[in-house]
Amino acid sequence: MRRLPPQLVSQIAAGEVVERPAAVVKELLENSLDAGATRITIEVEQGGVRLIRVRDDGGGIAPAQLALALARHATSKIASFEDLQQVVSLGFRGEALPSIASVSRLTLTSRVAGQDSGWRMGGDGGDVFSEPVPAPHPLGTTVEARELFFNVPARRKFLRGERTEFGHIEEGVRRLALSRFAVGFHLWHNQRAVLRLEPALDREAGARRLAELCGREFGAASVWVDRGETGLRLTGWLGLPAVSRAQPDLQYFFVNGRPVRDRIMAHAVRQAYRDILYQDRQPAVVLYLDIDPDRVDVNAHPAKHEVRFRDSSLVHEFIRRAVQATLAEIRPGTAPRPIVQAGERWRPAGGSGGGPVSAERWELRQPGLPLRVDEQMAVYGRMHSSSGPEPAPADPAPVADAERPPLGYALGQLHGCYVLAENADGLVVVDMHAAHERILYERLKRLQAENALKTQTLLVPVTLTVGPRERQLVEEHGALFAQSGLEVAILGPETLAVRQVPVLLVDTDIAGMVRDMLADLAVHETSDRLEDANQALLASLACHGAIRANRPLNLLEMNALLRDMERTDRGGQCNHGRPTWTQLTLDELDRLFRRGR
Repeated sequence: MRRLPPQLVSQIAAGEVVERPAAVVKELLENSLDAGATRITIEVEQGGVRLIRVRDDGGGIAPAQLALALARHATSKIASFEDLQQVVSLGFRGEALPSIASVSRLTLTSRVAGQDSGWRMGGDGGDVFSEPVPAPHPLGTTVEARELFFNVPARRKFLRGERTEFGHIEEGVRRLALSRFAVGFHLWHNQRAVLRLEPALDREAGARRLAELCGREFGAASVWVDRGETGLRLTGWLGLPAVSRAQPDLQYFFVNGRPVRDRIMAHAVRQAYRDILYQDRQPAVVLYLDIDPDRVDVNAHPAKHEVRFRDSSLVHEFIRRAVQATLAEIRPGTAPRPIVQAGERWRPAGGSGGGPVSAERWELRQPGLPLRVDEQMAVYGRMHSSSGPEPAPADPAPVADAERPPLGYALGQLHGCYVLAENADGLVVVDMHAAHERILYERLKRLQAENALKTQTLLVPVTLTVGPRERQLVEEHGALFAQSGLEVAILGPETLAVRQVPVLLVDTDIAGMVRDMLADLAVHETSDRLEDANQALLASLACHGAIRANRPLNLLEMNALLRDMERTDRGGQCNHGRPTWTQLTLDELDRLFRRGR
């Protein structure tokens, strides 16, 4: 047995931290942000393999500390285990610069306030660096890494093409730019400007940055969430179903200002969107979670991509409820939640979160989908609750636009499937079955919540064979099963018995549901299987009870449907994620008929 040479130790560490050029850029940008930079320029050549240069205007590194900055496990950000538990900086391990230096030709140049010039030192892929020498440089730091992996050819062979590698770099810059609105980011590739993001110090500038990084459609069709409880606060933007995606490629999560890829947060968001998205569409979100540093471990991954929550179930449930409640408030005629609260200011460069900015005006519009309604319709009036609001008059008197309800007043039916209505903006088209389905679904959910969960003891308990880990999960999460209306008993080392279930789920595959719950608990430490199954049954009841096609409705019944839609949570989509209505504005109608041209 022998001690490994320092260079090999650094190259092993580099394998954990610097797996590709994007990782180099990420580590250098995090150092710049921790140094208080307000402007950062990133220059890349050949996807980062030939050159990565990051220049900032931060506090800089004193000449006497340049050599220490290139030493392994040297950091100014933590000094004790207590500091490690309270980490608020992006970097803290002290491994980035020496790891990068071990697999590239690195030059470090920096100048601090009060110095007449900067100082420079560098290395050539070994564990020996040149002595610091004076060099002209403005206040701040420049790190230049050339010929990445020149001395580790096996690693270089695993890199993808130039375009792919630069794509990873650009995505990393986008994530950090969303975490620090007050910092300017300029990204160049092969001497061509790719991103020019000036510091966003007000709402208008912030809206421009959000639109540039996430697309104008997302900026225009997203709502602001700001909710807090039990020491947790969630802020950010929730994309409406109109901007949902086929893949989860527009989901950005930040914990105390740190960009993360967290399955707990992603799963909670997906659950919150589950009954308003069409089929397998994925939500688009930019979310910032603020949490006491004591309640999160940021030292869970060498590259700091992941975090570990002390109580992941609590975090999961908080995020799910916060997102779900915000989405439920979106109704026809409502605008996004206030973006900037009274007295709230932009967060400084070193703060967490993205800072509040305004989105464009949310228009009364739902996305179009190539779906047909071929159900048969019964009269809506039969399904309308007698305790509901009074319907509008069949032939309402002319009213000013400001007095019109958001969905206006009905004009008539089209092909027995759609209600045509006139509102202040123009023409509203409503899918009657989809709209009534959502109304009934939300009504059934509310009634069930008010009556509490009814359970039934099984005459013959359902038994299932499990392994040691599944048995342990039942012991650890017994309270969750009880809250869900399930009584699960442990009969032996490998046998469980389900003795009680919710009434609505008596005729379902109980054993399969329990196994699915255990699988969820193993991965997410929480499970919504019972709630999913229960809501699926309510959705089925609502679908079968909703009005169907080809039976005429009178104006009284149509207007009652419109008023109910305006009062119903998540009224813009049916239970399957289909849009319930869309808007054609007068301007759009004028363009169709070339009026005024």
